[in-house]
Amino acid sequence: MRRIVIIGGGVAGLGAAYKIRRAADAGHEVDFVLIEKDPRIGGKLLTERVGEFIVDGGSDAFIAQKPAVMRVAGLAGFADRRMPSDESRKKTLILKKGHLYPMPDGVMQFAPTKFWPFATTRLFSWPGKVRAGMDLFIPKKKLAPGESNDETLQSLVTRRMGHEILDRLAEPLVGGVHASDPALMSLAATFPNLLDMEQRYGSLVRGFLAQRRIAEEMRRKYPIDPKNPRTFFNSFLGGMQELPDGMAAAAAGPEGIRTGCTATRLERSAGGWKVHTSAGEIIDADGVIVATEGWAASDLTAPVDPELSSLLATIPHSSSATVSLGFDTDELGFSLDAFGVLCPLVEHRALMAATYSSTKWPNRAPKGKALMRGFVGGPHNQAIMSRSDEELIDIVNSEMRAILGLRVEPTFGRVYRWINGMPQYTMGHLDRVCRIERRVGEVPGLGLGGGSYRGIGIPNCIESGEAAVSKVLGDLGIALEEDEVPAEAPRT
Repeated sequence: MRRIVIIGGGVAGLGAAYKIRRAADAGHEVDFVLIEKDPRIGGKLLTERVGEFIVDGGSDAFIAQKPAVMRVAGLAGFADRRMPSDESRKKTLILKKGHLYPMPDGVMQFAPTKFWPFATTRLFSWPGKVRAGMDLFIPKKKLAPGESNDETLQSLVTRRMGHEILDRLAEPLVGGVHASDPALMSLAATFPNLLDMEQRYGSLVRGFLAQRRIAEEMRRKYPIDPKNPRTFFNSFLGGMQELPDGMAAAAAGPEGIRTGCTATRLERSAGGWKVHTSAGEIIDADGVIVATEGWAASDLTAPVDPELSSLLATIPHSSSATVSLGFDTDELGFSLDAFGVLCPLVEHRALMAATYSSTKWPNRAPKGKALMRGFVGGPHNQAIMSRSDEELIDIVNSEMRAILGLRVEPTFGRVYRWINGMPQYTMGHLDRVCRIERRVGEVPGLGLGGGSYRGIGIPNCIESGEAAVSKVLGDLGIALEEDEVPAEAPRT
């Protein structure tokens, strides 16, 4: 029996564990032990019940266009727990000089695809609107032979559409997803479609118009089933914690997963690997998958491959926190008819964004109550992370009063901190990742997984754990067939 030790109990590690379990069920002589330093599994997926409230402390959604989550949920038998967002109240508000304006209809990522809503919005000045329209006439970037197509978000948007689009749309919409600095963010590593779009269509607006036409054709070809709507944002009925819990149950149950156990050192041995733990145990293994943040993987791999460790250490990470607050809806002071609010960096607010959680997900708060959550931290405000939980609750409450017009005090508050939890895909990231992957490829029985490499999204992380399994088992001479994906209509 071959034993694989998985370090890290987030969805990357659980994705690896579940794939090993499927390999064992298919007749391969392989098993795993997963160790997680926290007393719970799930990593950045954490759901807490506060009375009748369902509170997600980390990510509150996954994108079904990327199939990994629903593929795994289907294999594990909990796909029927998927919950679509409430599209009837889907609206995003953007703060500008103390006022909230709805994001214009037809905006895709940050490019307008409908003329009238963009022309009439008060979110942009007329010079800003005209400058954005120049995207249709500015020639595409010419690339010399062998020249990299990569550039920063800030560079692309200001070059094609101007600073107002960067400040009011691109930064809060695109940069905010990654909690990244637009001046440093590599588009090749985060949104390569934007770079390809310019080269293919000569214009971002024309590119998004083409995407919109394709999406509309797909909706005509595959009408939405009202009983099972295909929405952009999806969750699970009991919160996102259902995903890691379901994966863990399908992988092994509690016997193959050890929580509250920290891997302290990796060691190569004649027979494979030795994993030292905080409990003083040494676990013998044929292979190891490190499914942690890049900085933690750097520490663990230092004794095994110093060059790999140094490369991992070059991936920067930032810290952030979510602050969830419950309210009585009587005399709340503002309408709950929206998914959330974005606060651009140019507004100089402590609050980066706020989600109307009980609007986006209908079952998150009891009747007569509202659940809100704010986001603080990120690369431009790391200092706020030194504040106490009580201070962060007060800050987010005060920001909601100033920005939304909140009139009542919260009935409860919860703070969830993610220290060095968000990798920053800065310029040169893909080159670093290629070098990391080459080094890993030269270390038999070692695999890496997680959001520090080729995608921070939940589906990306699951796939990274699965790919690490294929690599490690391949090193051991075990070839796996790819999981079959059930045929279904394309998602729009």
